[in-house]
Amino acid sequence: MEQIRWGILGTGAIAGSFATGLQSVKDATLEAVGSRSAEKAAEFAERFGNPRTHASYEALASDPEIDIIYVATPHPMHYPAVKLCLKAGKAVLCEKPFTVNATEAAELIALARDRKLFLMEAMWNRFLPLSQYFFKLFADGVIGEPRLLTADFGFKHGGDATHRLFAPAYAGGALLDVGVYVVSLASKLFGKPERIATMAHIGPSEVDEQSAMIFGYAQGQLAQLTVAVRTATPQEVTLMGTDGTIRIHPLWWKPTTLTITRPGQLDETIDIPFDGNGYNYEAAEAGRCLRAGSLESPGMPLDETLEIMQTLDRVRAEWGLVYPTEQRVES
Repeated sequence: MEQIRWGILGTGAIAGSFATGLQSVKDATLEAVGSRSAEKAAEFAERFGNPRTHASYEALASDPEIDIIYVATPHPMHYPAVKLCLKAGKAVLCEKPFTVNATEAAELIALARDRKLFLMEAMWNRFLPLSQYFFKLFADGVIGEPRLLTADFGFKHGGDATHRLFAPAYAGGALLDVGVYVVSLASKLFGKPERIATMAHIGPSEVDEQSAMIFGYAQGQLAQLTVAVRTATPQEVTLMGTDGTIRIHPLWWKPTTLTITRPGQLDETIDIPFDGNGYNYEAAEAGRCLRAGSLESPGMPLDETLEIMQTLDRVRAEWGLVYPTEQRVES
């Protein structure tokens, strides 16, 4: 494939961010965009080089000139959109959270594997240069044995109570919107938690506005995670080991700077900027996998995506939080 030909399903803000990122990938092109509205598809296309437009998701999925589709719909629409694309024979990069619950995720993963199609959750920040460097420091034991992780991701939304973040029908709340970031990071470092302790504040619209989670792991590691959509937090990560700490600061979810602290040594601060807006790295990884004939990315494997959704389900079960679009999730 000289060029990976992309389609984008959805025309919201995250779709625009991905389309912007795609412009920084030299061997990829935005070939088509699909929306349920011909007008919105045309407006989006005009902003990004006038790719072909489709006035339905079905038409986009059936477009023979597309290699892979990026699904950028609201959370509850990920499952039907990815299923549609896979049944049409298309590879898929699906925006996080992958689905609303693990049952949906398991079905999509099984379908992709049965059809032998590439599928990946778009946890874009995993592929940023500083993230990759951080994971290498972790693997190399630079701070000894990692034992404790703290991570937060909170922001203060503008206050519009009608926004999707506060709509149960859109699986709103902090957990699926930003909580998936911290849970995914803990998963990358320590795996699937054995024990979970959590508490949430459920707001007037009946979604989680803030929560705290403590995860315990088989080898004794602990992760302390906090998320919010009505309160701004430092948005930092600290990984503590037996021989030092690594702190990613600030805005760890789009990182460029980390500091290594070790006893008896001067602190070491490392800056690694990223090109484009950052979304280009996940697009490049998907393209690399397609060219290699890989059905999933080692950087965001499907079994881990399923485990992350299972963990998010367990957290919600502690709160008794069920979205209107799903059947009750088994604890």
